[in-house]
Amino acid sequence: MSGTAGALYETTLGPLPTLTSKPTHYCAGCEHGTLTHLIASALEALGARERAVLVNSVGCSVLAPDYLNVDAVEAPHGRAPAVMTGIKRARPDLLVFSIQGDGDAASIGLLELLNAANRGDPITIFLVNNAIYGMTGGQMAPTTPVGMVTTTSPRGRDLALSGPPIDASKLVASFERPAYVRRVFLPVMPTASPEFYNARGALEGARAVRHAFEVQERGGFAFVEFVSTCNVNWKMSVLDSKRYAAEVLAPLFPAGVLRDRFRMESP
Repeated sequence: MSGTAGALYETTLGPLPTLTSKPTHYCAGCEHGTLTHLIASALEALGARERAVLVNSVGCSVLAPDYLNVDAVEAPHGRAPAVMTGIKRARPDLLVFSIQGDGDAASIGLLELLNAANRGDPITIFLVNNAIYGMTGGQMAPTTPVGMVTTTSPRGRDLALSGPPIDASKLVASFERPAYVRRVFLPVMPTASPEFYNARGALEGARAVRHAFEVQERGGFAFVEFVSTCNVNWKMSVLDSKRYAAEVLAPLFPAGVLRDRFRMESP
């Protein structure tokens, strides 16, 4: 009961209004589903669903409009930042965002990403970095670590042949105009007790997603990279993929704030 006699607390059961009821196609253990819920929760908390526009690109998140109950536009492979810029300039009142994979953003779409960052367009980009092409057959991606075996690097990524992995967050943060650049290690991690898992990454991710949207509302370019797993294409169990991400990807792509012009992360 509340302080008013006879009144009951209101409870809402079921999915958020920002989520549809359609089950996702994401593989078991994949962080794409986690990010979908973090985005939906942030839009709900900000009361921004009616103004939100997802510019969808090509990759594992290509069906995200089926799960997020917002307006959506499909962009050609890698071209989401350019399409987002056009929408935002035509309708600056809208909250425009994209979910891109590391191959989509850091390979075919790298030029679009870096030009949007250089312009400082008030848009929000969420990058899922699972170090591989997850949707198209497990090929080597720009972010694949040296030594990782993929369908196009059966002996492991060779530094002499392919160069080192590309750090998209560091590239974006090297420009003057981005307002918010952050990297989050998203996978949950096993603990010493088999019944419990460390979900710190999801909690940090929730804060980063909300900050990224708030930065756009204040006129800034926001970019959040989520270090993630792909146990299917890595050919590992779900738990082994979490451990591999912590042991190999986390040191290669360290979590943290690379740019925070509006001091969103300040206490």
